[in-house]
Amino acid sequence: MPTTVQLPFSEEKARAVRAGEVLALSGVLYTARDAAHKRLVQALQAGERLPIQLEDQTIYYCGPTPAPPGRVIGAAGPTTSSRMDPYAPTLYAAGVRATIGKGERSRQVRLACKQYGCLYLVAVGGAGALLGDRVVEAEAVAYHDLGPEAIHRLRVEQMPVIVAYDTYGGSVFPGEEAI
Repeated sequence: MPTTVQLPFSEEKARAVRAGEVLALSGVLYTARDAAHKRLVQALQAGERLPIQLEDQTIYYCGPTPAPPGRVIGAAGPTTSSRMDPYAPTLYAAGVRATIGKGERSRQVRLACKQYGCLYLVAVGGAGALLGDRVVEAEAVAYHDLGPEAIHRLRVEQMPVIVAYDTYGGSVFPGEEAI
């Protein structure tokens, strides 16, 4: 049975779950992929104001498809997370509490999760239509020129995810021992 988690994640909530737990997320999260990550990190490095608040937020590695008639959003499946690995530790340090994607991550990301009290969550790849059904509100809020890769603010209800990396160095991936 999934553990229901109301977003945003606090450090206390993040530390309360372990690798392998199934969660049902409800609340606000933000989408961001490669290009948006690059811009966020560049803005942080330049000391510029960010277009969204990062503190305790969850970033979903997703480029949602346009909404068909009668729906809030189209498919909203996860993209491969390793492409965000160069940026994730910087964003965790800046306050991001959790990221959602698919696939294994680098050792640096695992270490950053442990260091900053963050989670890496996985959603089921290939289930974009199902995950899109969990989105009750969607709005592009930053980097509109990136089209579907713009940062979107999503309100989700009972979005299913699995804790892949926890704040203690635990992992669900075979061959990855706790660090």
